[in-house]
Amino acid sequence: MIHFVWPWIWLALPLPWLIRRFAPATNTIEQSALKVPFLDDFSVAQSQQTIQSKRPWVLWLAVAAWCLLILASTRPQWLGEPIEQAVSGRDLMLAVDLSGSMKEQDFMLDNQRVDRLTATKSVANEFIERRVGDRLGLILFGTNAYLQTPLSFDRKTVQILLNESFLGLAVDDAGKDATAIGDAIGLAVKRLQKQETDSRVLILLTDGANTAGEVTPIKAAEIAAQEQLKIYTIGIGADEMTVRSFFGSRKVNPSRDLDEKTLTAIAEKTGGRYFRARNTDELKKIYQILDALEPAEKDKQFFRPHNELFFWPLAAALFLAAMIAFIRLRFL
Repeated sequence: MIHFVWPWIWLALPLPWLIRRFAPATNTIEQSALKVPFLDDFSVAQSQQTIQSKRPWVLWLAVAAWCLLILASTRPQWLGEPIEQAVSGRDLMLAVDLSGSMKEQDFMLDNQRVDRLTATKSVANEFIERRVGDRLGLILFGTNAYLQTPLSFDRKTVQILLNESFLGLAVDDAGKDATAIGDAIGLAVKRLQKQETDSRVLILLTDGANTAGEVTPIKAAEIAAQEQLKIYTIGIGADEMTVRSFFGSRKVNPSRDLDEKTLTAIAEKTGGRYFRARNTDELKKIYQILDALEPAEKDKQFFRPHNELFFWPLAAALFLAAMIAFIRLRFL
């Protein structure tokens, strides 16, 4: 169907007639000048009589050009059939730890040992790709917490900005390397508090304990619970790792700084769950569980594709105007 974006412009259609009808007439006597008659003036008078005889035809061309110009100004569009959009209504925020401990290479990816951040990016990218219809956001935190991506349906941009993140990106001006879990939760609460209460989810991934920030994780979790923000926490890192040195091999626990007690308390206070990811397979299973969360129901949303049509009447109006100009130049 045809739709006019600015239909009120049709009110300007009788404007030329109103100007001709009510504008004061030009006083030809006051504007006349003394001219000396010559023989050539007779040919000019004859040309004026010719254009006078064709004036009705030229007038109708001008009327048509004006109508086409008004039509183009109303910005006509052709609207297609409504298309239902896949919108689940979920507002999901990812918070990823970028502290220095995430460089620990205790994960395997494609039979190669990689650091924790690389493994997180690989699995999280697959998770983001499947979240069709969700609004996704990204928070990066270390010594400070930053909103890297606001809530958006643009999953591709979220993936790009996640892949472009690197260790040390979230340090303070002094270069201090720490982990501000509480600030990351507080930032998520701030960005999600204006959304619907039954669709707010934060997935927080870290491999350490809270060592920086203005608010403690437990206090931030209490605020999140008041705002009905559900938090799922993921503790990442292997329990055992073999380290080779000049004096031989020894086994160490690379996740000794992981504060599982606090992460569990955060999840319980907000109605979420705590997950432990010791390797890439466990991390993938966790995201599969999170992927199965039931989305909040919302009214269906529809999108109607449209094609602009204004350039057709605009081109026709310019063509008629050019014809009128040619006729006047030809006969005057």
